[in-house]
Amino acid sequence: MTATSGPLEGRVAFITGAARGQGRAHAIRLANDGADIIAIDICGPVSETITYPLATPEELADTVRAVEATGRKVLARAVDIRDLGALQQVVADGVEQFGRLDVLVANAGVLSWGRMWEMSEEQWDTVIDVNLNGTWRTVRAVVPAMIEAGNGGSIIVVSSSAGLKATPGNSHYAASKHGLVALTNSLALEAGEFGIRVNSIHPYSIETPMVEKDAMMAIFAKYPSFLHSFSPMPYHPVNHEGKKGLQEFMTAEEVSDVVAWLAGDGSKTISGSQIAVDRGTMKY
Repeated sequence: MTATSGPLEGRVAFITGAARGQGRAHAIRLANDGADIIAIDICGPVSETITYPLATPEELADTVRAVEATGRKVLARAVDIRDLGALQQVVADGVEQFGRLDVLVANAGVLSWGRMWEMSEEQWDTVIDVNLNGTWRTVRAVVPAMIEAGNGGSIIVVSSSAGLKATPGNSHYAASKHGLVALTNSLALEAGEFGIRVNSIHPYSIETPMVEKDAMMAIFAKYPSFLHSFSPMPYHPVNHEGKKGLQEFMTAEEVSDVVAWLAGDGSKTISGSQIAVDRGTMKY
């Protein structure tokens, strides 16, 4: 397919957790907007404490095919964001192949459930190390290349509604996502002189494998009071069946609309902001 021009024409976007879910949706959307893509995912297990299936090499290959179908180029690799050396290598290879790096979508993350004082060290450490430390390692690998390219850029940190409002039953996740807010705001101040904008987005109730509905419902069944700390499902003005006002999970593609805006020049005055992507649900 021949690539068409778009608002991100000539730019390069690095996306973590790109094999499926939000990461794949962001990769396809930014490619449709004209960007070439560097796509990474762990493509394997993270820890026995993460009980839902993680992405596979086949799923990352599907992302590659979807990006190539837009006419854009893609470099894809299985990389664990906890491995700084591997991140630096794929960034170097991507810059060598594409000549620049303009956008980072720090999307990779994991989730598990349990009460804080009953978690194992491995359960706590896994979520913190992937979501918070892994995002820092991603930033550490990417920002020097963006500065050297001299084109400014946009960094979109995928936090969560749990990064704005603490939630019971996943305190390690909430702690990691709150940490990403501080990372975002500090980086916006530090990288601003290089024309690099940094913002965090905070999705709520997105239909992806990480949601693990059975585990979530089991927690609510065991500890009913926890449910009251979670906002109701987002209302969709018109759902896929044409019915109005139903509550349902949001799609990854809806989040990608916000990612694409933050990646492009239409948001050039926005940095150090926390943007809720929740159809207003967190206001309840």
